Amino acid sequence: MPRGGLLGRFHELSVATTDIAASVEFYERLGFTQAPTGDTWPHPYGVVSDGRIALGLHQAPERSALTFVHPEVAAHCALLEQHGLALAWRRTDRECFNEVGFTAPGGQLVMLIEARTYSPPQRGSDEHSLCGEFSELSLPVPDLDEAARYWESLGLVALEVSERPWPHRPLAADHLSLSLHPAALFARPLLVFAEAGMQRRLQRLSELGVMLRPLRALNAAANALLQAPEGTLLALTDAE
Repeated sequence: MPRGGLLGRFHELSVATTDIAASVEFYERLGFTQAPTGDTWPHPYGVVSDGRIALGLHQAPERSALTFVHPEVAAHCALLEQHGLALAWRRTDRECFNEVGFTAPGGQLVMLIEARTYSPPQRGSDEHSLCGEFSELSLPVPDLDEAARYWESLGLVALEVSERPWPHRPLAADHLSLSLHPAALFARPLLVFAEAGMQRRLQRLSELGVMLRPLRALNAAANALLQAPEGTLLALTDAE
């Protein structure tokens, strides 16, 4: 996806939470770092990151979305509509922070905002959370090929289907590791972490009292599912 293209630059996975303190505490326990935020939003807002994926925690309803930054959002709306995108909402006024949104296949909301709302935290390039190395954000879709064509029309590049750790289709994009998986396998988005020797990380998480759930039919000793307080699912998989 070229910079300044139809979507702009990936900013954060925005997540709605009813208790931002509980969500922040959960991610910090996993080794994520809080990022400095501004006062853009009227509701409580925080950002945590492992250095590769940023999660924007919004204590407000209906704020879960893939969020991109695109300059001059108001003027950009015409191009979005010419592209055939039906905007689900549009707030473009001189008196407010400009944002627009639309719905992608599988019901995933996508939001474009006019400017960044946080600064990247200080983390080393090789510094991972206790979850291991972030691999991708995987979205549930009813049809892999149809959804892949949709995202390609927005500027991403669909790669061949991979069968490990489950059938999914990666999408190549700048600043975002994204993939698509059949909704019949997982009905919700997954933050996927993949690393060799994941079993040791799972043992450490278990010692810290983090609740681990089975992940499909994969070996439970080396693969697990975590659920954050706000409902976000983290899939920890063994890359060996």
